[in-house]
Amino acid sequence: MTNRLKIAALLALAATSASAQRLSITKPTIDMGRTGYEMPVTATFEMRNRGLRRLVIQDVVPDCSCTRVEYPKGEIGIGDKFTIKMTYDARMLGHYHKQAAVISNGSKTPVYITMTGVVLADLMDYSGAYPYDFNNLLSDKNYLEIDNVKRGEQLQFEMAVMNNGTTIMQPNIQHLPPYLSAQAYPERLSPGHHGKIVFTLNSEKIHDYGLTQTSVYLAQQLGEKVKDETEIAVSAVLLPPVTETAGARPQLVLSDTILDLRFGGKSKRSGDVTLTNTGQSRLDITSLQMFTRGLKVTLGKSRLQPGESTKLKITAVAGDLKKARSIPRVLMITNDPQQAKVVITVNAQ
Repeated sequence: MTNRLKIAALLALAATSASAQRLSITKPTIDMGRTGYEMPVTATFEMRNRGLRRLVIQDVVPDCSCTRVEYPKGEIGIGDKFTIKMTYDARMLGHYHKQAAVISNGSKTPVYITMTGVVLADLMDYSGAYPYDFNNLLSDKNYLEIDNVKRGEQLQFEMAVMNNGTTIMQPNIQHLPPYLSAQAYPERLSPGHHGKIVFTLNSEKIHDYGLTQTSVYLAQQLGEKVKDETEIAVSAVLLPPVTETAGARPQLVLSDTILDLRFGGKSKRSGDVTLTNTGQSRLDITSLQMFTRGLKVTLGKSRLQPGESTKLKITAVAGDLKKARSIPRVLMITNDPQQAKVVITVNAQ
């Protein structure tokens, strides 16, 4: 065989291999957990065209008339993401296992997607007690905030969880920072049962005063892959030691501790807070941080002599604030013994 023929054969083989891998599915089987009788439930399958040419979904065929599907009818560009939805009518009690065949020009044989779950006659509504759904592991929190921590303290706080799925779970927290530990009670959580995760914060392992932020991830099983949808933001405010002096000391006065900003259709809006040192010694602003994304700050001066003032400009970005889980706030750490920690709340509408 000549080199030209060898190259042509290799290219044909590569094209065939690429075609076979054109349609990728993030999660081909989705457990929808528990639902009520005649309460339709929808599974959304995330997919991507990883081929070298446009993808066409020719048909999606469910295995029974109790399931309906939605899928893109036009061409899907190279590298583009898309979704296919399966909705089960939940008109039969008990466990269900529903499949659909995805027929496309991306492979010679159909690709199958599956949704599972259980239909109950009397479904308890846990939306009030557990408003956050981490893939059928329900929780009462999706953001943890530990405020006013003093050096040397060990603090405990809890997160309530509930197994809304159909299999036993082992709730655990992944990517814990050195200053935080977590333990689930019970370690194994049966379907329909409640539990809790107890966090312990060791303030000695937090390096800096002020705001420390990180993200941890709530998993159903040990060793589970980290996913964006299981993220829990964590913030801790470590207070500096307060040094009381009998003589001169600084004193911070703010024009406002609540800043109202109205977007009025604009993507950004800014406002000012005036800071004044009415004390008798220099005021130092040693830290200036934001609790959430979507805020930007500019401080005129970080050191104010007695009688001096400066402006703190706060800019709110509408698009980023929509993704924020906690109240938009700005934190300042100062050497004012009466106001070592100052928080300015931003009301952005």
